[in-house]
Amino acid sequence: MAALKQVRLLVVIVTVLLASALQAAQTPNVLFIAVDDLRPELGCYGNKLIKSPNIDRLASRGTVFNRAYCQQAVCSPSRSSLLTGRRPDATRVWDLETHFRVALPDAVTLPQYFKANGYHCAALSKIYHHGFEDGLSWSEPHWYPNGGAIDTDKVDWTKQIKTRHDVKVQEYAAPAQTSSKQPGGKLAKAGPAFEVSSKADDQLPDGATAAEAVKRIASLKGTGKPFFLAVGFLKPHLPFVAPKKYWDLYDPGQIPLPATDRLPEGAPEFAGHTNGELHNYPGVPTENPIPADFAKTLRHGYYACISYTDAQIGRLLDALDKEGLADNTVIVLWGDHGWQLGDHGLWHKHTNFEIATRAPLLISVPGQKSAGQACNTPVEFVDVYPTLADVCGLGVPPGLDGTSLKPFIENPAASSTKVAISQYPRGAGKAGGAVMGYSVRDDRWRLTLWRQRGGDKVVATELYDEKNDPAETVNVAAKPENKAVVEALTKRLPPVAASGNKAKPNAKKSSIPDGKASE
Repeated sequence: MAALKQVRLLVVIVTVLLASALQAAQTPNVLFIAVDDLRPELGCYGNKLIKSPNIDRLASRGTVFNRAYCQQAVCSPSRSSLLTGRRPDATRVWDLETHFRVALPDAVTLPQYFKANGYHCAALSKIYHHGFEDGLSWSEPHWYPNGGAIDTDKVDWTKQIKTRHDVKVQEYAAPAQTSSKQPGGKLAKAGPAFEVSSKADDQLPDGATAAEAVKRIASLKGTGKPFFLAVGFLKPHLPFVAPKKYWDLYDPGQIPLPATDRLPEGAPEFAGHTNGELHNYPGVPTENPIPADFAKTLRHGYYACISYTDAQIGRLLDALDKEGLADNTVIVLWGDHGWQLGDHGLWHKHTNFEIATRAPLLISVPGQKSAGQACNTPVEFVDVYPTLADVCGLGVPPGLDGTSLKPFIENPAASSTKVAISQYPRGAGKAGGAVMGYSVRDDRWRLTLWRQRGGDKVVATELYDEKNDPAETVNVAAKPENKAVVEALTKRLPPVAASGNKAKPNAKKSSIPDGKASE
């Protein structure tokens, strides 16, 4: 009798273990890839010059969203918005100085939601803007390739907990050993705006991050739990540092200049900026627009960095294949915003123009029947949170500002009336007072209304015909025949938001970026 009981107990244990293993196998993993400052300059977006075979490989097994837009074209607001599923006017993050938990202390972030549903959640390199880590989001400290990891106190998110590890690399071959400051109080950059690096891939931050990600994929396979692995790549963010072999992929004579190097005709002056981020690097010409020869070199560096990052992404895809996880892993790749490569005479982001707000978004779901197709419906980064929750079978939590893109993954040509909304602030002095530019993009038009902060007075209006004038050379808002377009799109914009943050102890001081920001 005792032996029979032992057999029955053994059968129960084995059954439970098998059921748990089966459930883990059926629950999809998530590989969440963030790429800093990546605009849609990729083969899968129609650019025949760019060498991006690995991202193109991902595109062939997923959906390419041709018209995906960030909520604000600067790092921390964009990332905070995507990771919380809330717009900047809800997160109150319009700058590089404010943590989203100042305004939303009880927010359940995207990875935090997956963690609550049984996932092991880990972050490598830049996911949140560095300095605004969120320990509640992860199952372990946030890993960086500079030799450190950061957690935050689970009760008091303002308290960081720092630990060290043995992977420590730096960007420049010979970084400047100086702490001198430039005008405005900013620290001088450690090196030039670009560098043809003599280093191997893994001697630079993104290569080290890819190597760590490959190790994590192998180790996470054996945990018995589904994983949400967030991997952030820094390039093609300034400075444009990449190994020489990636520079050699491009013929400088074939690198084009932008369609226009000036602001659109009829646009307000404050719609642009003075390229402050780029001018902080030593050796950059002081004039605007940047001289053509130097601009071509910068564009060459940007392309090289795209190909360098593409190679690292290929290593992640190879690791999934090697570990037998590719058929049970949802993959999302996104650039946190677009990037102006001299377009309108502007460099970096910090505007509401199409080239700054549009960014790559690729989503691959195991078994999807529409693999390799593109969706042309305007979508937003706030849609990523509900989409991942939906395709992973977790249910979409309430209170998010976006909607699931699962219908477009199943049928990229599905009908829709969606629009994409972006915004960007300008400080006092830019427009006679602090303003917020709200921009709405449908399948043809981009309307931007510049409102006084905290009020509803419109101080400037921009309208661009993206079908007939994709370079946005002329603001056509004042044309009588476009009055109905302006009125219709205005109704799609969000209500006026209050202008301030609710300050909390230890919260960083809020400021409004105007193009001098560094991220």
